[in-house]
Amino acid sequence: MKKLGLALAVALLSSSAALAEVSVQSCNRTVTFDGVPQRAISNDSNLTEMMLALELQDNMAGYTGISGWKTLDEELTDQVAVLPELAPKYPSKEVLIGADADFFFAGWNYGMKVGGPVTPETLAPFGIKVYELTESCIHIGEKPKVSMDDMYNDLLNLGRIFDVEERAEALVQAYREDLAQFKAGLKAADTPLRVFVYDGGEDSPFTAGRYGMPTALIEAAGGTNVTDTLDKSWVRVNWEAVVETNPEVIVIINYGEVTAAQKREFMLNNPAFADMDAVKNDRFVTLEYAEATPGPRNIKAIKKLATAFWGN
Repeated sequence: MKKLGLALAVALLSSSAALAEVSVQSCNRTVTFDGVPQRAISNDSNLTEMMLALELQDNMAGYTGISGWKTLDEELTDQVAVLPELAPKYPSKEVLIGADADFFFAGWNYGMKVGGPVTPETLAPFGIKVYELTESCIHIGEKPKVSMDDMYNDLLNLGRIFDVEERAEALVQAYREDLAQFKAGLKAADTPLRVFVYDGGEDSPFTAGRYGMPTALIEAAGGTNVTDTLDKSWVRVNWEAVVETNPEVIVIINYGEVTAAQKREFMLNNPAFADMDAVKNDRFVTLEYAEATPGPRNIKAIKKLATAFWGN
């Protein structure tokens, strides 16, 4: 009888161990976890907000890459107050190792650079596993055009990694239903509005291509991104090409030292842009950085855009 009890216990332990092992797709890699991360670090405001939306504070050692450029949503400030910011901009490998991290949620150009010192390969020898932001995967290979599924995918994968699948699935389902209901009542014209995303830069503007999240947000709101023909996520272009597209609305991304108001004034007062429909009609709408990048504020951003586009 004792042998039977021991065998049953071993079988249950083996089953538990098997269930604890989880594999997720991260860009072009399959990452396997044999336990829930306990010392996770997120980089950037939108990625940190994803972690907070899933209530993962107790599994986090801190975050990086926010105060050097931008701020968190006021609603989430209290939640993150219990966590230290380990680096104001991109973290070094030493910062992550020094924090005894076992997980890094980042992306390409969201805390990591291709060929840089902090990558999944350079962190692996230190036991730090990396999950990459789906939108950013275009920097290291091919992927489908950006869509809301990029953000949903990240939340669902984080749910699996941290063993909060039901929480993640419920959150994503709520987002899907909210967006579907909103789009069902959206009163938009048959022809999508031409929209230009102005992130910053005066000599040459930084904008979003077909793989940048604003493209998905604009399309959901009934517009079309005039630079979605560019096979990039975020990219510099020349003003001449922008003027040729004659955007009807300009979406300004608000973060950094140059304010959204200053960016708007630059465009309104530059004679080179005087014939743009958006400038002539003073049609500008501002998105905060964390609204324009993949994260919990994307549905709110779509509604804000639709209001600016159509008065919905």
